[in-house]
Amino acid sequence: MINIQEVQETNQMVKEENLDVRTITIGISLLSCIDSDLSRLKEKIYDRITRVAKDLSATAETIEKEFGIPIVNKRISCTPASIVGASACLDEEDFAEIAKTMDRAAAAVGVNLIGGYSALVSKGMTEADERLIRSLPQALSETERVCSSINVASSRTGINMDAVRLCGDTILAVAEASKDRDSADCMKLVIFCNAPDDNPFMAGAFHGVTEADAVINVGVSGPGVVKTALSRVRGESFEVLCETIKKTAFKVTRVGQAVAGEAARLLKIPFGIVDLSLAPTPAIGDSVADILCEIGLEYAGAPGTTAALALLNDQVKKGGVMASSYVGGLSGAFIPVSEDQGMIDAAAKGAITLEKLEAMTAVCSVGLDMIAIPGDTPSSSISGIIADEMAIGMVNHKTTAVRLIPAIGKKVGDTVEFGGLFGHAPVMSVNPYSCEAFVGRKGRIPAPIHSFKN
Repeated sequence: MINIQEVQETNQMVKEENLDVRTITIGISLLSCIDSDLSRLKEKIYDRITRVAKDLSATAETIEKEFGIPIVNKRISCTPASIVGASACLDEEDFAEIAKTMDRAAAAVGVNLIGGYSALVSKGMTEADERLIRSLPQALSETERVCSSINVASSRTGINMDAVRLCGDTILAVAEASKDRDSADCMKLVIFCNAPDDNPFMAGAFHGVTEADAVINVGVSGPGVVKTALSRVRGESFEVLCETIKKTAFKVTRVGQAVAGEAARLLKIPFGIVDLSLAPTPAIGDSVADILCEIGLEYAGAPGTTAALALLNDQVKKGGVMASSYVGGLSGAFIPVSEDQGMIDAAAKGAITLEKLEAMTAVCSVGLDMIAIPGDTPSSSISGIIADEMAIGMVNHKTTAVRLIPAIGKKVGDTVEFGGLFGHAPVMSVNPYSCEAFVGRKGRIPAPIHSFKN
């Protein structure tokens, strides 16, 4: 049972510390929609999404009023489109039609974003996978809500360097197609290693093939809550610091568990997981970087940053798993640059670099996220950055990801503006030396020896 003190604490978190439920996400299997006729496939996809998710927005509003907790986004994740469209989509334009259908369905039910325009290619690409990836510039520029993820590596299979190279080319093409909007479509595309099947956060959400027909996943976020709690124990020992983070993460996850349970009950859809990820926003006081400063750093990126982030991520997970039987997704600390005012300030000061961010991804929950780079960065360098990040995930058996925005026409020191939750970001420098001969090799980087566990 939740007692009155917990209720009062939660109310304070909402009013003063930016606590929110970042998303209620319905995962929807589209496997039953598969058809070799494109028109019938599109009709089935639209009907299934609108039927299953028709009450999501209204239910979220009901829960907001009942619990007094802001629910920032309502989202849908679907079975990877490269699987669903494999038999019907004969070219890139056919796959773009699938994206448009997903977009229309999302608009019809009033959700903010829909994920699952995705491909899983860690060991190899089918013709359908490649068509979907090549369709991304068109698909993302002609839709508003569709998000895409491509899983190019895993600890079990290694890194598919053919897919990495293709993704580098594709990211630049997506950037070019949206250059009149600061290459903003790149925000809707993320490249993964070890992508989880049950992630409610975009752009990486898709409904894994091991999941049920439909499931409710909730993502809850509270960087401001953690920062406020740590400000009360300033100067205390590491033991006190860790205990404070764990207790706070427990309370935040309890909120997510309550919301998830109520959403599952009202929608009559099984509860999946709560993802406790400290996902920042551009709002003042809602920053993971500010938590690192509260721990004792002048700016994120200062010496000690990776250790402080490792501590934070671990304690968040330890506190969260005690509050829910099903903690999943990513669950930990996100370090997106454009969405975190503290990170933006650190980048503007020169305190944090792309290389330091890469080091931090070894201990955070995702990876190189929402980072603007010069628009003239070669696609081979983008592929090299992806390969580096995939290697960190592969060797460490963790999820890592890359979401880069090559801002066409922008150079280091310029700023890109995205608005809303996506914020703004300074354009960061990329190492100028070439890796073209490396990423030009064909095939896979093998999985590490410790992946062989049978």
